[in-house]
Amino acid sequence: MTTPTVNAKGQVTLRKDLRRRAGVKPGDRIRVDKRPDGRIEPRAARRTGSISDVFDLLKNEDGPALSIEEINEAAARGWGS
Repeated sequence: MTTPTVNAKGQVTLRKDLRRRAGVKPGDRIRVDKRPDGRIEPRAARRTGSISDVFDLLKNEDGPALSIEEINEAAARGWGS
């Protein structure tokens, strides 16, 4: 059991082992669900979308073909982590 403290800005710092277990990395968003008994349940917010969203990111109709680095960056932004 861990007891994090809320700072003056309303922020809570999670220990590294808790972040790893929840699958949370720096810059990720956290989803907090309120349970019927009043408890809250934080979890990593997952990106939604489909593989076809990635292909839409790769369209470059007005310019030259994308490099493999640009394709990898677009894929990481739009679908993967």
